[in-house]
Amino acid sequence: MKYLKIFTFVAISLALFSCSAAGDGWIILFDGETFEGWTASEQAESWIIEEGAIVTAGERSHLFYTGDVLDHNFKNFEFSVDVKTKPEANSGIYIHTKFQEEGWPYDGYECQVLNSSGPGDYVEHKMTGSIYAIRNVWKSVTADNEWFTYLIKVEGKTIQTYINGELAAEYTEPDEVYRPESFAGRLLSSGTFAFQCHDPGSVVAYKNIKVKPLADDLPTPGTPPADLEFEKQIVDLSSQNFPLIDFHTHLKGGITREEALAHARSYGFTYGIAVNCGLKMGFETDEELKAYLDAFEPTPFAWHAMQAEGREWLELFSKENRDRFDYVFTDAMTWTNDNGKRMRLWIPEETEIGDPQNFMDQLVNNIVKVVTIEPVDIHVNPTYLPADIADQYDVLWTDERIDKVVQALAESGVALEINNRFRLPSATIIKSAKEAGVKFTFGTNNGGANDPGQMITSGNGRHIENSRPEGGIKTGQDRLPDLLGLPAGPVHPAMHGAPIPVVTNRGALHIGTVVVE
Repeated sequence: MKYLKIFTFVAISLALFSCSAAGDGWIILFDGETFEGWTASEQAESWIIEEGAIVTAGERSHLFYTGDVLDHNFKNFEFSVDVKTKPEANSGIYIHTKFQEEGWPYDGYECQVLNSSGPGDYVEHKMTGSIYAIRNVWKSVTADNEWFTYLIKVEGKTIQTYINGELAAEYTEPDEVYRPESFAGRLLSSGTFAFQCHDPGSVVAYKNIKVKPLADDLPTPGTPPADLEFEKQIVDLSSQNFPLIDFHTHLKGGITREEALAHARSYGFTYGIAVNCGLKMGFETDEELKAYLDAFEPTPFAWHAMQAEGREWLELFSKENRDRFDYVFTDAMTWTNDNGKRMRLWIPEETEIGDPQNFMDQLVNNIVKVVTIEPVDIHVNPTYLPADIADQYDVLWTDERIDKVVQALAESGVALEINNRFRLPSATIIKSAKEAGVKFTFGTNNGGANDPGQMITSGNGRHIENSRPEGGIKTGQDRLPDLLGLPAGPVHPAMHGAPIPVVTNRGALHIGTVVVE
């Protein structure tokens, strides 16, 4: 082993000596003027050089590094390139791949380049920084028409992508690797690099292309997924372009944003992290909210959301401050009844039910007002009932009441959350909403670090006894996949309700319609 290490060091040193060095172990792979050391597949004319950059400019083609550095065979390395995309331009950077004359490269991993998506029969949702189809980034993290630095690092069985110096995605291969048939070659071994020209409408520029070879015997720094059945479901969904997004998470119970982002990366999730704003709930005044927003430092890897609490929130918070969030959501769990009592339905001592039928009529009227009048993007914790009547959920949520709420959602364009914490709404309501063209999101609504079934930590998927109706969405059964048109098989409890909205762009959001068979 000692002699092997010496040989590896000598080989890398020779490569540095014989090629253009950028310092600190970096080797320049593109001279800025010619394609020396690079070979195109299929349509060679799809590649041009402009102002010191390689630019995609035509039909599908891949440009492979075939130069002398390490005989274009890299195992452990850091690869860096500056990238600029035109709007809706799709491209990618392949690693551990090998030259092939035509088609999409079979071997190795693709690291996605895509900062905006346009309309079409197929809308790509795997964004820049994604380890394509394996661990995706579902949010645009940098802008079109601006240069950004893309760094890819491989050590042992761990891949990491960095955008402008910030960790975007990471993945460690387990000993037993699952891949769908169309992605069977997505494995670590060794190989070369390649850029993708996706189509004539995708114009992407690459410059400052360089590599820092690392020793072949480096240990694997990351932790592979332990639950291989859950891993299979994650990879299946990710490869099918099914956005794993949770728009309703909180930094509660001591959870930090860094911990939330690390958890998201481990599974290929993207989070919307919300703060509570309302009486007796988080920020209570516009001044408090403004001070928070002034000090807030956004991350490109998560959305920033406002959870509006109570029906007074429009009076408490200015439009100027509300508009500083990526999106706003609210529920109908706080309202004032006909007797003038302000109720928070999850707190028994604050809740006055009386006649359940009369209570339901008031609840439905309040839900309709909320989604019709209040300027929100998502209606969360939907159809929630207080603990005292939760066991009557299917009886109290009559077809007439369901129709009123669904119609209000459809007409207002407000999305309906499928909520993991409360396993709401019921399958019947989801199907009714789907038929009416209502849009959907998924949300965890974690109340703390140890909430059962929440996404931030490894919950066990148990339901909350007094809030989940028997007719609600159930983990560990085939019901949720069937309902949403997901692959067959149980929903794993560790999936925590799976942040799986289907997507159409709506401003800063990605909200869409769930496919219900």
